[in-house]
Parts: sequence; structure tokens; C-alpha cells
Amino acid sequence: MKSLFKTVFVIIIFSGLTRLLGFIFRIWLSRTIGAEALGVYQISFSIFTVLLTLVSSGIPLIVSRMTAKCITNKDKKTENKVVTTALILALIISIVIALLVIVLNKPISHIFADDSCIIILLVLLPALVFSSIYSTLRGNLWGKNNYLACCSSELFEQVVRMIVCMILLSGIFPAISGEIGAALSLSIACVFSSIYVLIWYLKNGGRFYKPQKTQYVEVLKTSSPITFMRVASSMIQPVIALIIPLRLVSSGYTNAQALSLYGIASGMTMPLLFIPMTIIGSLSFALVPDLASASAKNDDKYISSRVTTSIVFSMFVAFLIAPIFMGVGEQIGVFFYDNATSGILLSASAWIIIPLCLTNISSSILNAVGLELKSFKNYILGAIIMLLCIWFLPKYVGINALIWAMGGCFATSAILNIRMIKKQVCPSLKISKYFFKFTLISIPVIALCSFVGSLLGAFIPLFFNLVITCSLGVLFFVLLCLVFNIFELHTVMVWVKQNNPIKLHHRKKKV
Repeated sequence: MKSLFKTVFVIIIFSGLTRLLGFIFRIWLSRTIGAEALGVYQISFSIFTVLLTLVSSGIPLIVSRMTAKCITNKDKKTENKVVTTALILALIISIVIALLVIVLNKPISHIFADDSCIIILLVLLPALVFSSIYSTLRGNLWGKNNYLACCSSELFEQVVRMIVCMILLSGIFPAISGEIGAALSLSIACVFSSIYVLIWYLKNGGRFYKPQKTQYVEVLKTSSPITFMRVASSMIQPVIALIIPLRLVSSGYTNAQALSLYGIASGMTMPLLFIPMTIIGSLSFALVPDLASASAKNDDKYISSRVTTSIVFSMFVAFLIAPIFMGVGEQIGVFFYDNATSGILLSASAWIIIPLCLTNISSSILNAVGLELKSFKNYILGAIIMLLCIWFLPKYVGINALIWAMGGCFATSAILNIRMIKKQVCPSLKISKYFFKFTLISIPVIALCSFVGSLLGAFIPLFFNLVITCSLGVLFFVLLCLVFNIFELHTVMVWVKQNNPIKLHHRKKKV
């Protein structure tokens, strides 16, 4: 528990800061280039993420696993050969993909709703090549449990991107449009981040050796299934980015209106919905090796306890944030983006946070115990529901079809994942009573936030209104959790005292 707590603590600090800077950057970008340009960029970026998955999913994960194995066997030379092999393969794949996009850019441009999308995609290609270097070397550092290097590299890339983008869009380069500047800043940031992790790799004793032919086969054979599954998952986002504007246009919207609405929903509202993933994602990452180790020892009691606690904690985080967004979502959209539409969509879509968090933590649990293929199948079933929603619903509910599509996907995946956990991992899992209590608690919290936010809006500035309203919402939610006996204050205080990172650090030094 102490080791897990410290790992999660480090990851939350760095990932939280990275997400915060990314969130601030997205606010600035949306205000600078506008919703329509942001929508155009999001469409191109969704295609880019699929290409990026090909070079930064399976291979880095295999590098991490092989690195850990080599460290256990104290085989430094094989470790370096594995990294070299993976790096060569990742570079070849990324360069081939980039060349294909360049050669086939005219046919590819026909799938986009806007002509500038293909230009943005071409500008992003250097980011693809340098990300292959970054992700491979980062996989080695992760296999060494070097969390500082891994987490700080993401933060470094985000800072570089923000600085470069602000310079490009400051007016010094008038020929560079907003969406092109956003894409170019990412490519430049990826160059610097790859250099950053290369320095860390060499500093930690990493070297490059001529690999054996059998190692190419081994890396490709073991990484291909993982890459295939993640590419299939990532394909959903560009499909949505292409279908939603087209279906909105067919429903009577103009092309500019469709792109603007999609830009607001995907570029402004959705990032706010993913705020809880800073905490849940950190827990999920640390949970995987923890449960895998317990599974190898056949410690069913420990697994049952950790699984139940993790799922209930994920629900607590989700239900803590969702009611506040439902109550004052519109004011939040106006404050951050100066856009009421984004806030209205936030209030309407806040419920998605609940199945989103449950899907993330349940998928991690299944991955930890070797059931990742079944988790992937559950996601595919959810994705089918998502595609049906974005195809048929825009005619009736407009951009809200995206909300129902994502909610349907995550809800389906979460239900199926939890059912699988109860069936094959933790038969004693009982979380329905917690879900029911959290749902009841959320109703008065929504009402309180909505009332206080509306009342204070007539008297004080928006910033102080949101600070007071959100603080009251959090306090009221926690108090209701205590009243409903979801957790006991004494138990929480004892746990925090035992796992205080400062005290743990002092104990380690004394030892």
C-alpha cells in the first residue's frame, strides 16, 4: 500500500500539472483561433492519433516488459539490444506511414469536410516520426520504474508546445493560421521531448547495440496484437470527427456551424469531462502491476479488497465532480472559454463522467489479470452503440448526439467490464449499494450548486461565484457521504496518517 500510494502520488502530481497546463493552453487556443478553426484542427488531430497509435502503443509496452525482465536477470546488453531493435522498427513504421500520407495526400483529402485538414495532417507528420523515438525510449525508462523521467517528459513536452504555439500565433508570423500554428507547435515540441528522453536514457546507462534478427521477430510478434487492439480502439475518434459534421450538415446545419459545434464539444467541453481521469488514470496505472503481482501469488483476498476499494473510490471521484458540473456547467463554460454553448453542453454531458471513470478502472483491473482481450471486446460493443448514435441521432438532437454516443459507449463497457470482474476476478464484488447512495447524494448537490450559482451570479464576479459554489458542492457531498456511512472520517484520517508521503520519506531515510 505504501509503495502504491507513493507511485500514485508522484504520477498524480506530474500528470495533474501536465493536464492543468494542457487545459489552460486549450482555453487560450480556443479563444485565439476560434471554435471553427479548433474544430478543423480536432478533425485532423483525430486522424493523427490513429497513426500515432501504430508507433506508440504496442512497441513501447513490449520494451517496458522486456526491460523489466532484463533488469531482473541483470542482462544489460540484451536490454540495450531490445531498445535498439524497437527503436529501429518504430522509426521504420513511422517513416513509412509519413511517406504514404505525403504520396496519397490528395485521395486522403476527400474524406475531410474542410480542405485545410490535409495540410494540418501533413504538418503533424514530423510529430509522428519523433514520437516513435520518444515513446520507445520512454518505454525503457518505464520498465526501470523511473517515474520521474517518464512523467516529467510529458510535462516538458507540454511546456515547450505552449511556448512555441504562443510565439507562432503572436503575430510575428502572419502567414501561419491558428490551426496550422497549433499543429506545428506539436511537431516542434515532439522534437524536443525526444531529445529530452534520449538524454535520460543515456544518463541511466542506456546504449545502442546492433540487434539480432531474432529480436526483430520477437518484438514484432509480441507487440502486434496490442497495437492492433489499440488502433481499433483509436479508430473510433476519427470516425466520429468525420461523421458528426457530415450528419449535422445533412440535418440542416451549414458547414461552418457544424464544424463550430464539433469544435466546441470536442475541444472545449470534452476536456473538462476528462478532468477526473487525472486521479483515476494514476490509480489505474499503479493498480495494474499491483494486481498482477497478487494474481501471480493467488492472493484472492487481497485482490477482492483492492478491486472493491478501487471501484468505489472511482465512483466517489466521479460523483464528486459530475453534480457540480451539472449545477454550474454553463457558468464554467463562460468563465473558461467565454462560450455559453460549451457550458450548456457541459451540464448536459456531466453524467458521462460516471461511466467514463468506471470504464477506465474496470479495464485496468481486467488488463492486470490477463483479461485484456475481453475488455477490448466489451469496448467494441460500446463503440457499436456509439456509432449508431452519431449516425441516427444528429437529425433529432443535433450535437447532443455526441453526448449520448459517448455515454452509451462508456456505460455499456462499464457494465460489461464490472460483470466480467464479478464473474472471473472478484465473485464477492458488491458495489450496487454504493452506486445507489452516490446517486441519491448527487440530487441535492446538483440543486445546491444550481441555486447558489444563480443567486451569487447577480452579486459577485463569476470567478468568486464558482469558487464559493464549487467549494460548497464538494463540502456538502463529503458531508452527505459521512451521513450515509459511505466512509468513516476516523478511518480516512488513520489511512492518510499511515500513508503520508512526507512521513514515508522520513522513515525511508532513517532506514
